[in-house]
Amino acid sequence: MSQSTGPAVPADSPEPPGAPDPDPDPAVDAIAAGYAFTGPALDLGALLWEGKCLPGRQIRIPLSMLNRHGLVAGATGTGKTKTLQLVAEQLSANGVPVFLADIKGDVSGISVPGAANERTAARAGEVAQEWEATGYPAEFYSLGGIGPGIPVRATVTAFGPVLMSKVLQLNQTQEQSLGLIFHYADSKGLELIDLKDLRAVVAFLVSDKGKPELKGIGGLSTVTAGVILRALTAFEQQGAAEFFGEPEFDTSELLRTAADGRGVVSVLELPAVQDKPQLFSTFLMWLLADLYGGLPEVGDLERPKLVFFFDEAHLLFNGASKAFLESITQTVRLIRSKGIGVFFVTQTPKDVPADVLAQLGNRVQHALRAFTPDDAKALRATVRTFPDSPYDLEETLTGLGTGEAVVTVLSENGAPTPVAATRLRAPQSLMGPVDAEALERAVKSSLLYSRYAEPVDRESAYEKITAEQAAAEAEAEAAAAAAEAEKQAKEAAKAARSAPKPEPSLAEQVVGSGLFRSLARSIGTQLGREISRSVFGTARRRR
Repeated sequence: MSQSTGPAVPADSPEPPGAPDPDPDPAVDAIAAGYAFTGPALDLGALLWEGKCLPGRQIRIPLSMLNRHGLVAGATGTGKTKTLQLVAEQLSANGVPVFLADIKGDVSGISVPGAANERTAARAGEVAQEWEATGYPAEFYSLGGIGPGIPVRATVTAFGPVLMSKVLQLNQTQEQSLGLIFHYADSKGLELIDLKDLRAVVAFLVSDKGKPELKGIGGLSTVTAGVILRALTAFEQQGAAEFFGEPEFDTSELLRTAADGRGVVSVLELPAVQDKPQLFSTFLMWLLADLYGGLPEVGDLERPKLVFFFDEAHLLFNGASKAFLESITQTVRLIRSKGIGVFFVTQTPKDVPADVLAQLGNRVQHALRAFTPDDAKALRATVRTFPDSPYDLEETLTGLGTGEAVVTVLSENGAPTPVAATRLRAPQSLMGPVDAEALERAVKSSLLYSRYAEPVDRESAYEKITAEQAAAEAEAEAAAAAAEAEKQAKEAAKAARSAPKPEPSLAEQVVGSGLFRSLARSIGTQLGREISRSVFGTARRRR
């Protein structure tokens, strides 16, 4: 889209605090009119025009448009994280819960009041801000307990075969096979809680005993099972084993408000896993999908139910599979109707896929650098994404100072507002991390800590399959032992029958001889007659 040339905005010539706005300019009036909303709105800062900060011309964003998603972009050190913090504070103050993915660990300070100093006072005066040090209600989470925070876990069953296939980057055939595996586990009461459960079911279904189980519905090939098992191994090396398990995190915890009505700011501490982008992406997919599936359709609300901020968003998309990008695009497109807003925070708009970028209606673009040809190309591409404006945006974007940005948002009727160079307000909470001890105290004092802190490893698919295999092995061993004993007994009996008879002893030979038997008969006959005579009283006949 073409851009008209106009005045640049140097960063080193602010209007003195409290000074009135210069004489009205038609362009200034047109820009300011675009931000004169009638409903509740968040205050971003004051308009910059021709090197002057105009505190009477406030740049705002309608609260009802925060579910239309957004982008906060800019080079390193330009103030993106502070902008995130500024918007999150005002959302909380308006009763809207906020989720912050804290990659670098530098937004935990939102929970404690900021420190007043000369720079803060000067900025507040420049933009007509009534600055007051304020902390906001916050909960701190971690992925599976990796790093400080209340552990966030999900079960494999809740994650589901579709998301799991996308994360493991399976093809369509492999995805269908994984669906069969989940179906079998569900029908047999084999709970898939962690990754070892899924691994056990896959291994069982390609074993001799398990192969017949899926034969009637297509079966599971050994090759496909091998692909799935290898993908699971690579996934585990990213730290995923810690994320899957129980107790499973209830995503409705993110929708809470504090006792004073302010929205709770949920900070996911990710410094310990910033080198594991697949794990971060996995969590994002599950979280958005779970919220989308559990929340009713609400359409447009006066204020969103929840707003997400994903800092260092390029980590989500670097090397992401096509399936993952499609899933994110679809979720971002549809979740708006559930009252959920999603903001991506990154260095340049090109870090975000075009299909996702097209869904982001609110833009806060901090300074960009043009030191290399690639930088210049990225700058021109960024300028083309903005509506026409009276600014020379290429010059303006490279001349912005820290805490300044080019803004365009959706008005209350859904139309883009005029592009406005803006000096942003200062956050009222601590602009930096809290110390480790304070963070640990905040985590352990939470009412949610006792609910989610300790992992639970109850009987599930792995234990059931292992027990069945152990019982089967014991039965097989007992049957083998009995068969071996029977075999040995038969062999012993056979050996006994076929063995040669031993040579008789001398006594046996004598007793067994014919002469001995004849003599024995003679003696027996004579002895018998003698005994019978004695018994019956008959005398021996005399000769």
